This record gives sequence, C-alpha cells and structure tokens, in this order.
Amino acid sequence: QFKLIVENPEKPVASGLQVTAFVEYYPESEDDLQDRLLLLIEDDIVDIPLLGLIPCCYLEIDSEINFGAVISNSKIISKEISIANHGSASGTFEISYDGVVLLNIEPTSGVVEPKSVKTVKVDICTDVPRIIKEVIKVELEGHGCTEVWIKAVVVEQVLKVLGVSCGNILECINFGPVYFGSSKTEQISLYNESPECVDWVAVLEDNAIGGEMGTDLQRSADAVLQDLSLKNRTRDVDVFTLILCIPNQGTLLPYEKSLVTLCFSPKKFKRDFGVNDSSPKQDYVLFLRFEAVGNKDGYLQALMSHPHHTELALTGSGLPVMLTFNPGPVIKFMDCSLGEQTQVLCTLKNESESLPVTFSFRKTAHFNISPEKGKIKKISAKDVIFSFSPHQIGTFKVKQAIDIIGTGLEKNNLQILKTKSFHQIYLSFIGVCKSKRKNILFKINPGITPMISNATGQFVADGTGQCTDTAPVAILKSTQTQIHTHWINRNCKGDALIAFPNDRAASIRPSEWNKKYRTIFTKTERYNYIDPEFSYTDCERLLKEAHKAYYADFISSLRQRRLQKDAARQFYIYNNSVSIGLKPAEGLMSPKISIDFHKEKLQCKTLPSDENCLLTSRKLAAIGSKPSVKEIWSGLAATPSSTQEKKDCSLTLTSKQLHQILIGPSTMDFGDVCVYSTTARKLHIINNLLVHIWIQIEIEIDELQQTSPLSQVVPPLTKTHIPIVFETNTLGMFKRSFTYTINNQHLGHVLVVAKAVSVELELSARELILNPIPGYLAETEFRTTVTVYNPRNHPAEFTWKRIITDRRTAFSIQPAKGFVEAYRDLECEVVWQPGFNSPEIGEFNLCVRKGNTIKLKCFAKVTIHT
Repeated sequence: QFKLIVENPEKPVASGLQVTAFVEYYPESEDDLQDRLLLLIEDDIVDIPLLGLIPCCYLEIDSEINFGAVISNSKIISKEISIANHGSASGTFEISYDGVVLLNIEPTSGVVEPKSVKTVKVDICTDVPRIIKEVIKVELEGHGCTEVWIKAVVVEQVLKVLGVSCGNILECINFGPVYFGSSKTEQISLYNESPECVDWVAVLEDNAIGGEMGTDLQRSADAVLQDLSLKNRTRDVDVFTLILCIPNQGTLLPYEKSLVTLCFSPKKFKRDFGVNDSSPKQDYVLFLRFEAVGNKDGYLQALMSHPHHTELALTGSGLPVMLTFNPGPVIKFMDCSLGEQTQVLCTLKNESESLPVTFSFRKTAHFNISPEKGKIKKISAKDVIFSFSPHQIGTFKVKQAIDIIGTGLEKNNLQILKTKSFHQIYLSFIGVCKSKRKNILFKINPGITPMISNATGQFVADGTGQCTDTAPVAILKSTQTQIHTHWINRNCKGDALIAFPNDRAASIRPSEWNKKYRTIFTKTERYNYIDPEFSYTDCERLLKEAHKAYYADFISSLRQRRLQKDAARQFYIYNNSVSIGLKPAEGLMSPKISIDFHKEKLQCKTLPSDENCLLTSRKLAAIGSKPSVKEIWSGLAATPSSTQEKKDCSLTLTSKQLHQILIGPSTMDFGDVCVYSTTARKLHIINNLLVHIWIQIEIEIDELQQTSPLSQVVPPLTKTHIPIVFETNTLGMFKRSFTYTINNQHLGHVLVVAKAVSVELELSARELILNPIPGYLAETEFRTTVTVYNPRNHPAEFTWKRIITDRRTAFSIQPAKGFVEAYRDLECEVVWQPGFNSPEIGEFNLCVRKGNTIKLKCFAKVTIHT
C-alpha cells in the first residue's frame, strides 16, 4: 500500500546536488501499516522505516476539579473541565454519575472536533458544611473509561474574636470597676477565618438570657428580687449608651484581622422615690454579637441554618465616687481683715475599695487651696489646706467645685478618649472680712479749694481724693435724686445737670442751644454761655432746614418720574391682542411633578442611624412587626422616577444599613411540585431605612421565567413582596439560585429548592368492607364510601377501572371518573348488589392520568340468619 516514485540517477550525484523521492500511501483497511525503504549509497545500505497511520482521535481530560474552600451560603457555584482532542479525527465522550451531591453536569455527552477543546460545567450547592469528594466516570473514545474527581471543602463563614496581645480566642472581656460617668476601653481583634470576604456588623443583645443591667451581683437573690423598681427602669434603657464599639461595621478580607475598640461607660440608674439605695454598686453583664450582614434570627430566616456569628460577653461594674471631707461639706473660716489670712485643715478620704480618685479644685476668688490637685489611692486619705485671703470687705459665701478627673469620650469624636472631669463635688466656703478702723488726721485748709478737689469746708482728709489732669464733670439725670431740690424747681423735667458745685472751668463752653444744665442738689438752672461765633442763629437754623427739605423733595420727584417712564415702557411692550397689557406667567408658579404613593410623614422612631450607635437584637427583632412599617402590595414603581427616589437609590449603603433590610427567605423551598404546574412563593422585602431602595432581580433560570415584577422601588419603612413563580417540565430534584441587587450595587442571592413530581392521588383505605344496613330488606344494596385525596398542587384526573376476573362483578363505584382539585379530596361511593351468584370480592384500579395507579379491594360481609 506504499508506492515509491523516484528517478534513480544513472551517474554519481555530484557534491551539492540532491535526488528527490516521493512515497505515496493508499490505505485499504483501518489498520496501521509498517514497512521500510532501502537506500543504496555505493557500498552502504540505509534502512528508512515507513509508517502508515489511519486518522484517529486522541482525547484528554483533567483528572480533577478542585473548587477549593468555599463558604456555606446556599449558593450554586460552577466550574468547568476541559476535554481536549489532540487527534486528527472527531471523538465522542459520555459522562456518568450515580451520586446526589453534584447538582448538574452538562453536557453529559458530545463530540469533540479535531484540534479543539470542549468544556463541561459542573455545579455544586454550598448549602451545608461538608467535604465533597465525588467521582464521575468519563468514557472517552479511543481511551476507555477515565475517572475525574470533584473535590471541594464547604466551610462555615466564621468570625473569631481574638486577644490583641495573646492571639487566643476571647469569650469574655471584664472591664472591671469603672466610675459612673467615666469610660474604659479594651481592644480586640476580629478575625475572618474563611476564604471569602465578609461584611460584618456588631449587634448588642439587650434581651439575652443571663444579661444583667445595674444589678449588684454580690447581693442575695431575695434582695435583688425585691428591688423591682430598678428592674422596671433598666428594661427601657438604651443599652447602646453603655457599650460603644468602634468600628461597629466593616468588611474583612479572607483571613484578615481588624482591630476593634470596645468602650464601657456605666450610667447611674435612679431608683424610685422612697426606695432605699443600699448598694451603690451596679454590675453589668451584656453580650455583643459579631455577625455577617444578612444573617438574622427569627423573621424570614426559619429555613436558614443558624447565622454565622460570634458572641462576646462583656462584664463590668459601675461605682459612684466616694470621696468624703472632714470637715465638710460646709467650711467656716475665722473672721479676718484686709491683708490677713485664715486657714482650715481638711482631710480628703477615698472610701472606695476598688479605684483611686483624682481630684482638682477650681480657682475661687478670695480662697486658696494647697495642693490644688492630686490623687488618692483606694482606702486612703490626703490633707488639704484651705486658705481665706480676702481682697475686699464683706461676707463671702461661695461654692467650691472639686472636679473628679477620669477618662471620657469626646462628644464630637467618640473614637478619642480624653482625660476630663466626669463628676463634680461642691463645698460651701463661708468667710467674713471686716474693716479695720483708721485714725484720720485733719489739716487746716487756708480757705482756697483747689480746682481738682471736690471738697468744701475748712478741713481736708489725706488720702481721700485722687488727682486728675482734667476738670471733673459729671452729668446725671435730675429725676434720679430729689433730696435737696428747691420747691420752685420741683416740676423741672429730666434735663442734664452739672453734678458738682465747683466745676466752673468745665461749665462755660459752646453747647447745644436746646440743652439745660441744672445743679445736682437744688436743681437751679445754671448759666449757659453760647458763643455766637460758633453757633447758628434762629434764622440760620430755619434756613438750613428749609434747604434740606427742598433737596429731599427734588430727589423724590426725580425718582417718581423715572418709575412712571419705566411703567409706561413695560405697558407698551405687552399692549397687544395676545397679552392685553399683562405680563405672561407673572406671579404664577409651575407645579412640581412627583410620584409619591407614601405621603405620610415618617415621624416614627427607627433604628439608630448614628454611625457610633450599635444595633440591638430587640430592635432588629421588631423589624416587620412594628406598626410604623406599612404594607404595600401593589402600585410600586419599577424604576426611580422622582428626584428624591433617584437620589436615594444612588446611595451606597453601609453594612449596618444593609442589615436593616430584610429580603428572604434566603432558601425558598417549594416542596413537591407537579410537572406542568405553576406554584408561587413570596419573596418578602422589608425596608426599615428612611430612604428608598431599588430592588432588581436577575433570573436566568427557565423554571422561574414567569416571575414578575423583577424590579421595585421600595419606599422608606415599607413591607412588600415579590411572587416567585416556579414551573418545570422535568421530574427530579431542582436546586438553583438567582441573584438580586440593592441600589444596583449590593449583591444577594436566594436558593430555590423544589422536587418535581408527577400527579398523585391517595386513598383513605386500600381495603373496604361493605356491611348490610340494619333494618333494610335483604335485597337492599350494600353501600360505603372511600375518600380520594390529592396531596399535590395540580388537579388530578382519575378513572376507576374494574379488574376483570373469571366471575362477573357485583361492585360499582361512582363517580367512575372525574377530577380532584389540588389539596382537596373527593368521596366515591362503593355499591355491592346482592344476588344469588354475586361474588363477595371485587377489585378496582384507581388510574391517575400521567400519574400513579392504586388498587382497591372490596369485600361484602354477608350474614346468613338460620
């Protein structure tokens, strides 16, 4: 089958030349051939082997598909395996799998063209944590059967709380004793021990079993139970004011750690009036939960496994400041005079057995404290000297404030702890400064009183006056004093007066012509000199006022003329048949077009939106059940239309906000569903935010194509649902997941589980015994009933068929055929006709169209009386 085509040279081949030979192969069978070609070179023989191969396929497939470590989040994940054909002919393959772990393998058979690759997709469901190690058998043409291993490790999404220094798992953090009003912080590491990113949020459990709020755990059980007033008060306390978590939300990469700061700030709970507060200590036991976003207990989550969360217990005690003063709190100083000082020794004692106290005295006038600040250890005392050094005469009663220094949070920046005063104690200081008597020596004045002094008489006391460079002038109102007013001037009005009798040098000066000056005592009008060179006459004043009025009228007339010309110009512009002298749209406002189906004002109390406030389990559990959430089942827009909706639906939501949106259930189980039937389940959506959200569902599954609507804009504080419609034509187990987005950014998924079955009917009994009816004739028919149940979601058509035997039958069933609606039942009557040769046994088959068949046996119980 090999043919050689060559011209052998008659002469030797010169150097640099060549001889070409062709070998042709013509296969006559599908077998590979082997031959040889002999080449004679002078005295040497070269053997050249010849091989003739027929075209064939050469298929190769990977021996393993490894999904790696994935999260158990009820999601369908896929991976592809390649079948490569390195041969020169097409090759076929066929895949077989007998297990139930792998959901879908497609295609299970096919043809791979030469020099090409065909991919096979394998799906698994990450519904439960497990180790997947399955094998599929692949029959490759020309290669035989090959095993391919499918491996995956499905793990839970685990968050762990670790110590910062040791790295060990923490179950409890004890803050220890802390003063009321102050704060104490502890740091932890939040570790994502999973192979995927996780959005987490901190939730404070305010209704957990074992939690304590302000109870003294060292007291007896009877004493605690009697203090019901405190229990009632702490029930309504916002616990997120006691514990602060910074940050309280975030995103962790795979196997990443994040530093979280916890701050404990105890608050003093006041008891009811008349209740004895015998225990100043208040103990707290709280539980903080770190969980993945979307995992919530209770509502809509009944089909899910337990949420992946980590719980951390927080314990601490709140103590009041127990600082006593001896003497105190009222401290009286001995009387002293100016320039003198009195002291009181006071002992400050810290009665607390757990914490030291740091104090600082504020500065107060006339009083000094030494030392002004200090620190007192627990069950210790410190002496402080209070000094009274008055700077003026009188009795001083002041409140001395003592600041208790500790660590507290800044109001504007809660992430910073700052040393500040968190508590104040007040002392009452009482001191009296008396005047000291002074002997005044008088000097004889020769009778001339200097201008700078205001004294009159013969004697002047030293040190009672101060020298100034200008003459003193005091102007008062005459109505303020009436002691020495002369009876003639009793009715004078409140003119300005010269206060002192010897200020003549300052009294004669140019002044206003309409002002009067009087003496301070007798109210006598003083002489007022007006210099004509520096003042206007009466005629000049009148002429000046006339000039002002003339120019004011002139300017006003020019303005009025300008306004009239402008009004006439505007009138000529609009004086036509269309505008008829009116300016178009003047004074009119266009209406604002908006679509709003939820017009009620949102004034209800919602979950805390502050970034620093923690979510609480009690408020999360109330989502969907509180009356502020309105139920709207229809009329919602598919896309944002108004300005507010577009603004809200473009926002990027935080982890805490996403945790307040409920979309579920996350696993939608349709149960047994008949083929060619339609079943719907509700996908609930609860928006507990104060903004609109835009929900879009993406479905690429043929069995869910009848679902509608696929897009909704949910208003704030609104509950709604989307019906998910399932229909299939294939028997077997169905598991698929579809995705949805919130505001076109945040992804989520829902797992759909169903079992496609055929229609089926059930009987109330497989055997019936027909008894005679007492009191009837012997030839009366025997009757009874059998119930046909339809447990499926689709109407079932049935027909009763007799099982034919050698003997004729005396049994009949009515109705002989019909329909049973979904989840309903139907009673059929069985009748036996007695006769001489009537058989007492009969059998029927209940045949369901495109469904099952059930056999029914009937027995007639005939009693013969002798």
